[in-house]
Amino acid sequence: MPSSSASIRQQQHPLIQQVANSIESIWQQYLELTPYDLPEDLGYVEGRLEGEKLIIENRCYQTPQFRKLHLELARVGSSLDILHCVMFPRPDYALPMFGTDLVSGRGQISMAVTDLSPVRSDRSLPDDYESQLSALPDAAFQDARSRPAWGDIFSDFCVLVRPANPREESQFLAQVETFLTIHCQRAVAATPTPDQQAEILAGQRHYCNQQQQNDKTRRVLEKAFGTEWADRYMTTVLFDLAEADRAAS
Repeated sequence: MPSSSASIRQQQHPLIQQVANSIESIWQQYLELTPYDLPEDLGYVEGRLEGEKLIIENRCYQTPQFRKLHLELARVGSSLDILHCVMFPRPDYALPMFGTDLVSGRGQISMAVTDLSPVRSDRSLPDDYESQLSALPDAAFQDARSRPAWGDIFSDFCVLVRPANPREESQFLAQVETFLTIHCQRAVAATPTPDQQAEILAGQRHYCNQQQQNDKTRRVLEKAFGTEWADRYMTTVLFDLAEADRAAS
């Protein structure tokens, strides 16, 4: 990865830096990480968006339980910072999809979401997740965001907010760390369930299809790199359905 990518995180909003650092730290603490190879031209990308420099940095890993752990950091000039993270379980592990996204515009976090999204056909989480998450104290935020039209992938425990102050930013960081720690602990303790592959893959496919309906992400990529490149990036890096199907074969 080019050395210039090392400066992206250091220049981003402090909460994005903290979330990115915590995600990688928890992964390293609980999981056996090995590299996940992205196409060479998509790991680190530079472009232009409305006259400003756009930089995208991707870090990807795999583990025995997860075919892909993806952490994306992006920055547009000095006005827009983005963090995107999804953990894709292998198709023989009946685990939910951990996801976190943050958007900061002109130094203010405008959107922060973290969730453990179910992949079961009945949209329920595994019982062990349900019991642990139900026991957590309620997190109160002043400005809860409404779910997007494609947001049926989210669980009842989803945190989707606009943090109003530093206290709420710290509270959101704690939610990410709690969700991710529970997820990693449960994943390491899980055993493969190959008989559930069809249901797991269908759930992951629905998750990816719904995420790809996020027009804001697609519009940014299309403006900076064109429609063909944006489609390739969305389906190869962000939500790679074909890879999930190949992993099951």
